[in-house]
Amino acid sequence: MQTIITGTGSYIPGEVRSNQDFAFVEFYNERRQRILLDGVELVGKFEQITGIAQRRYAHEDMNASDMAALAAAAAIQDAGADPETIDQLIVAHNFGDVAKHTCQSDAVPSLATRVKRALSIRNPGCVAFDLIFGCPGWLQGLIQADAFIKAGIIRKCLVIGTETLSRVIDPSDRDSMIYSDGAGAVVLQAARETPAGSGILGSVSQTHALNECEYITLGHSYSPEADPQRRYLKMQGRKVYEFALKTVPAAMKACLEACTINIDQIKKIFLHQANEKMDAAIVKAFYRLYGYEEAPCHIMPMNIRELGNSSVATIPTLFDMVRKAALPGHRLDGGDTILFASVGAGMNINAICYRM
Repeated sequence: MQTIITGTGSYIPGEVRSNQDFAFVEFYNERRQRILLDGVELVGKFEQITGIAQRRYAHEDMNASDMAALAAAAAIQDAGADPETIDQLIVAHNFGDVAKHTCQSDAVPSLATRVKRALSIRNPGCVAFDLIFGCPGWLQGLIQADAFIKAGIIRKCLVIGTETLSRVIDPSDRDSMIYSDGAGAVVLQAARETPAGSGILGSVSQTHALNECEYITLGHSYSPEADPQRRYLKMQGRKVYEFALKTVPAAMKACLEACTINIDQIKKIFLHQANEKMDAAIVKAFYRLYGYEEAPCHIMPMNIRELGNSSVATIPTLFDMVRKAALPGHRLDGGDTILFASVGAGMNINAICYRM
């Protein structure tokens, strides 16, 4: 039994925030000291380091579950699927629904339950549940769905990644410029015979939870005037970078080896859109494990420059764009072998090898 992707969908919020919108923000460091660097120079350096020029924020009347439902509806339509035949509905997120101008996470009932209601799915056999696994959560949802399908427990699954990071960021922290909102979804289905052996070929998952547990957490604002009762998303950027560069390429290689796939067979690599330079360094390190000094040109599609880092939503939105030929310079054809990989809070890592 193979697990194939039959439909994809995404929701990209309409509110655009450019780097220039942050040029006059008062930023502070972790010691609550004002960063005196000229604002234009600061955002310029930020763009050089991260590759991010713009990011998208959800409208104030829209939550993560609302975006998830829109992405899911698009994926279901693309698959030509009857929603009542979906056996599982998995929503990957990390903060639940966070209403605009508030700081409280709302995940009761689960976001998956809310999405099921929004899609008007009546079938009680469609089991809806949430998955929290840091930024790799959407990929982990695919891995879980694949296991259920290959075990013969389910035949069709909807996996969604959604997040409104704009509502959990500290506006006085430079890292706030990294994050964005969005949602992406796929429909997975069991298939006994597939052309060219398409489907999920194999996967790898890891959790590093000793010192790494503290790399991405919630913490207090850097602003000395902030409410001490509120907490925001905080990241030790340098440690995350070093950890990712050390562990992600090895996990990607382990995934290919488990699938007995040669690196030269890979058509595209879809990495979590965390940081443009970090992703480029990960792919370069991955190819060096096979004796190549450089990665092939156009191997790694990216949309982080325009969309920012939307956590669990980055890979499914990117994959949807490439699959539908909406990202210039990138396309996928039947029989292409691709690799997904992600890293995030936990610290968690995963990778999936898939044949179109």
